[in-house]
Amino acid sequence: MARDRSPIVKQSRREGVALHPKANKVLVKKTGIPGQHAHGRQGKPSLYLTQLREKQKVRRMYGLLEKQFARLMREAERREGLAGENLLQLLERRLDNAVYRAGFAVSRQAARQLVSHGHFTLNGKRVDIPSIRLSEGDVIAVREKSTKSTYFKEIDNVLNNSVQGPLSWQKSDPKKLTIEITGLPKREEAEQNINEQLIVEYYSR
Repeated sequence: MARDRSPIVKQSRREGVALHPKANKVLVKKTGIPGQHAHGRQGKPSLYLTQLREKQKVRRMYGLLEKQFARLMREAERREGLAGENLLQLLERRLDNAVYRAGFAVSRQAARQLVSHGHFTLNGKRVDIPSIRLSEGDVIAVREKSTKSTYFKEIDNVLNNSVQGPLSWQKSDPKKLTIEITGLPKREEAEQNINEQLIVEYYSR
């Protein structure tokens, strides 16, 4: 499976947002983009650069490659409603994101790895594709074999470190290790530090 293998902390510094919990401490100590001469290159960004950086931030936040992200943007534009909000809804409905939002992983990167390793079932069938799009009524569950692993036996530690709150579109049960999709994600439940309009403008150029 193709993915961005550059260091997550370096990506976080470049986008100015923690893409993984371990990047939080680094961002407190180091501000600005990485690189030996980075500070000398910084100035007032152009509109195009602002749009580009917003697109890159969100793409990396959800762990997508450029082609995947552009394809979702095209689909979002074809749907009724605001393209930017449609895009965020499509991103939130990914399987790996739902696992992260339920608190079963401390980051989307960790959730993607859990899904890729086949630890979950979707409506009773084993799945290992993080990008699967979820619909209302879908039920995600930890495989019976995986419940015996150390990770899921100690899932309370993961849940305690999760920053996720209750969401209207999913219902998780930490004891049964299940997640039920009960609706569609709302804009206010997606990441708050995103300006989706900048992304729409970037792809409209």
